[in-house]
Amino acid sequence: MQHCLKILKKMGLVELGTVAILVMAGTTPVSGGEANGLAPAFTLASLSGSQASLNQYKGQVVMVNFWATWCGPCQQEMPLLDQMYKKFKPTGFTLLGINVDKDVPTVKDLLARKPVAFPILLDPTNQVSKAYHVNDMPSTVIIDRKGDIRYVHRGYKPGDENEYQNRIRQLIAE
Repeated sequence: MQHCLKILKKMGLVELGTVAILVMAGTTPVSGGEANGLAPAFTLASLSGSQASLNQYKGQVVMVNFWATWCGPCQQEMPLLDQMYKKFKPTGFTLLGINVDKDVPTVKDLLARKPVAFPILLDPTNQVSKAYHVNDMPSTVIIDRKGDIRYVHRGYKPGDENEYQNRIRQLIAE
């Protein structure tokens, strides 16, 4: 790190380099399993048209689930996520479903058939999914009460919800 700062200083870029390092430190790439670093902030339109931001849930344990209508495993896990949301919501937990489709009517059609109680946010330009380095559907990120990413999971297979619940219980207890 010191070597990089010396080079940047010689190039007259120390301020820019320091800012870049701080930004990179604050937005740890999302990968599999354990994770850490500040969760990238976002504000998105909800399916109902209102705005929602990650910041408004500070102090809660937040699960962010990236999904798409064309994703079979996403549809398979949605009822299970809805059950978890209802079970843990009274304990300071929320779940935000972030849909990455460009076509809102398709999202509304799917949710009419498979309704969920948790908020659905729309990311049609994939800006938030890019900030979280999401490449697989579904992708799930669990954020602690301080806003730090604590767990990341890509994909879904039956039984994964048990690990989600274990992580949620652990973070709620902290």
